[in-house]
Amino acid sequence: MSELPTSRALPRGFRFASASCGLKKRGHTGSLDVALIVSDTPASAAAVFTQNLVQAPPVVLSRRHVRKSSKEMRGVIVNSGNANCSVGPDGMVASQRTTRSISKLLGCRADQIVVCSTGVIGVPLPVERILNAAPELASSLESSVRGFDGLTRAIMTTDTRPKWAAAGATIGGTPVRVIGCAKGAGMIHPNMATMLAFVVTDAAVTPRVLDHALREVVNRTFNCITVDGDSSTNDTLLVLANGGSGAKQITQANGADYVKFVAALEQVCKKLAIGIVEDGEGATHVVEIEVRGAPNDISAKKVAETIALSSLVKTAIAGADPNWGRILAATGRAGVLFNPEHTEIWLGGMKMYGRPKGKSYSVALPLDEGVAHERLLKKNISIVVDLHQGRGSARVWTCDFTAEYVHINASYRT
Repeated sequence: MSELPTSRALPRGFRFASASCGLKKRGHTGSLDVALIVSDTPASAAAVFTQNLVQAPPVVLSRRHVRKSSKEMRGVIVNSGNANCSVGPDGMVASQRTTRSISKLLGCRADQIVVCSTGVIGVPLPVERILNAAPELASSLESSVRGFDGLTRAIMTTDTRPKWAAAGATIGGTPVRVIGCAKGAGMIHPNMATMLAFVVTDAAVTPRVLDHALREVVNRTFNCITVDGDSSTNDTLLVLANGGSGAKQITQANGADYVKFVAALEQVCKKLAIGIVEDGEGATHVVEIEVRGAPNDISAKKVAETIALSSLVKTAIAGADPNWGRILAATGRAGVLFNPEHTEIWLGGMKMYGRPKGKSYSVALPLDEGVAHERLLKKNISIVVDLHQGRGSARVWTCDFTAEYVHINASYRT
């Protein structure tokens, strides 16, 4: 992927703006920390939010707005540097004041605006800084690569780089575009995966079908990644579809047009999700975990997530240590019935545990430790576990745990 998308990748009818209003902590002076996405016409909206019991006011208010205005959403205002979470009633007041301010500038209702925040929990949001920046945001909106790039950078916190992805499809003979950006590097775990993500498309899709497509795609992408097992208070994934392409509207969650749209949406979401794992705090490896031969897909995913969450597995990967025993041990505590003596494990493309020729049970297989270590020094590592218990399968993506992860999170506030 190039550093920036091409102008042809931008969906029609969307504009973007970003600014610095002074929300980020010391050392980030001048950094972009507030951004605006606007659809020039009312757009269909679908969203999924954190399932953490502790939910920030922006999540509560945005869920309410999406429910009420899913047929006519106009925009998103997002800030980084402060989560606006667990600060008492002032948190909701700040979110409401923000949506009212933006709606007046855009000439729409407040419930047509989604509001998102990300950053430190428990610190009062200096909302006046956002309100003071709002006129600048509204006046600088542009449908350009520069505008979109500013958005990708304004939402970053501990991210080391912006994350974006684009895809296209042809609906009824008309090209449509899908583009998205995301932030997230730590406090990442499924349901929702911890992050903010915004996807816009000029396809025409009814809110009901858009919601169906999003939930279908999320289960195969964002809900299949984990960095550290901690789910956030502010997770939001929003999709806006404004029909600016002129393509015919997709009104049913079936048929060729729906399938093509879902494929494009999934391509974008998968790239963003794996981009979050690649940028995991302190990460040096991206790990794809495939579990097959499980009793069913649900069981397979349960095993894969257990392996992905194992600190011992993740630290072994960080050290390029071919310690397949940690993978087997994690599999055994996943709560899925299987026979360890029939199980096979591959790590870094090398089969390390299985049934030797002439044997009816699995054991450690001959292994050149030096070769295995060299394989595991690569950026992308695969783990494959075959339980030989059925046809269920799943894939999950994670990263390793390094000392840098501890350093980043030990000093996040200070």
